[in-house]
Amino acid sequence: MAPRIPRIPPSQITPPEVYFNRRSFLAGAMAAGVGMSIGVARAAVLPGQAGAPLAFTPNPRESVAALVHASGQDEKPNTYEEIINYNNYYEFGVDKTDPAVNAHQLQTRPWSIAVAGEAEVTGTFHLEDFLKPYALEERIYRFRCVEAWSMVIPWVGIPLASMLQRFKPTSKAKYVAFETVYRPAQMPGQASWPPILPWPYREGLRIDEAMNPLTLMVVGLYGRQLPNQNGAPLRLIVPWKYGFKGIKSIVKIRFTEIQPVNTWNQATPSEYGFYANVNPEVPHPRWSQATERRIGAPLFHERQATLMFNGYADQVADLYRGMDLHRYY
Repeated sequence: MAPRIPRIPPSQITPPEVYFNRRSFLAGAMAAGVGMSIGVARAAVLPGQAGAPLAFTPNPRESVAALVHASGQDEKPNTYEEIINYNNYYEFGVDKTDPAVNAHQLQTRPWSIAVAGEAEVTGTFHLEDFLKPYALEERIYRFRCVEAWSMVIPWVGIPLASMLQRFKPTSKAKYVAFETVYRPAQMPGQASWPPILPWPYREGLRIDEAMNPLTLMVVGLYGRQLPNQNGAPLRLIVPWKYGFKGIKSIVKIRFTEIQPVNTWNQATPSEYGFYANVNPEVPHPRWSQATERRIGAPLFHERQATLMFNGYADQVADLYRGMDLHRYY
């Protein structure tokens, strides 16, 4: 049974006709709600040789509105333009517009992912071979940044659980660690001095978080190939956590018995914890998390209440039963 989803009032969402009215989505059959999402299983059309771009089969539907309607949900996304032009991706600069300006420098083909650690199947895989066994899905998720702004984004990807099970993690695999590509020549934020962050960017999840059905390995948005500024060619989305957990441009995955380092916790441990669950009751040291600003809202400064676990409490709260969520922030 698909999990229940919290609804967002129509007054807080952008009409789909504003942003998209062409064929743009992956081929698929019926939509099924997954979390606060539209989960549509699609066949992945992938090229036969490494280095070629990923190909998405066009969806005959004219807009995402039909997809939303088919799922029975009233959750609609931000515009494509808003999503690709307002980003945190410090490898390309600290301003929200820097990634859209600078990310074209990153070469995303060919691309490979190294899998290591406490698993039976390890090695280095070309991106196309890494993705080939899976069907793509489209899901609309809330995206909440620790800076108290939010969006609603239609991602295209693969449930992380399906991907990780392929590598047969052993009983010692308590966590999954991820690492971003390190290319200072193509990522000007990595080349800046003094360093903005300790590079390369690293993140991690507990194995049960990684295996949760909501966790998604993303390769696209709006039925299109993932733009560089949004984390191409492969990024993570964990919708009940703050956006910095969604590591971009992944090149390494490691199964480990000990809790891995994550970059923001390493850089500023008093402000950023390992778990990064959306919790309106725990303020950031420099601002409140009780409310958020939805990008694209009718009034620029209009704010709305932040939901516990970003609105996914029914699906994920049991993962943290008995934990002090003020201490494990």
